[in-house]
Amino acid sequence: MRAGRIEMHSSEPQFHGFTKDTIRFFEELAMNNNTTWFATNKDRYTHQVMKEFRELAGYLHPVIMIIDPHLETRPEKSISRIYRDVRFSHNKSPYKTSIWITYKRPTPTWQDHPSYFFELSGNTYRYGMGFYSATRTTMDLFRESINKNPGIFLRTFNTILDEGSFVIEGDMYKKRIPNDLPEELQVWYQRKNMYLVCNRKIEDDLFSDTVFFTLQKGFERLAPFYYFLWGL
Repeated sequence: MRAGRIEMHSSEPQFHGFTKDTIRFFEELAMNNNTTWFATNKDRYTHQVMKEFRELAGYLHPVIMIIDPHLETRPEKSISRIYRDVRFSHNKSPYKTSIWITYKRPTPTWQDHPSYFFELSGNTYRYGMGFYSATRTTMDLFRESINKNPGIFLRTFNTILDEGSFVIEGDMYKKRIPNDLPEELQVWYQRKNMYLVCNRKIEDDLFSDTVFFTLQKGFERLAPFYYFLWGL
């Protein structure tokens, strides 16, 4: 797999950003997470919020296909449902207060493969790439790859962090895994799960086509690490 770059032309339709009422929908839902409020506002969700998410997903399709043509991009498969499964949860709120787009390969073991994502709520949005819930075996392979070439790993992938947009997130082991690697590698090495993410507050860029170009640039920036994780 190799990353290319999508060249956009002014004659092509563009995603012009989210509307402020979509943000208000999430804000109000967070304060009124009940079936009565949602029934009253379901048209907003269906004809506005989901319309904007489908438009963004559609416009990101060629970007994702350049990175990996095997990723699932159909909106009905890649956009999350707003309804929560409360059967086994202590939180009985019926609705999620954020919606996300996830680009993953359609395989039963997708948790062990890297995925791209974008998520929007009433006060933040974020995007990135990594493992959703990788098994210990996969993360051990990740650590093994660091052990083999720690210097190359640092030179190659610390540049993503040095650029300043992305940070490493994911649960870390409470008990440190013994190793002799430099301390700057421990932030990668000690993870149960791991993904690189850019966290941003709601800002003007979200309400224009700038958000699309931000996602395009960010996803392309993460492509070398995406290929590395697939190589495990």
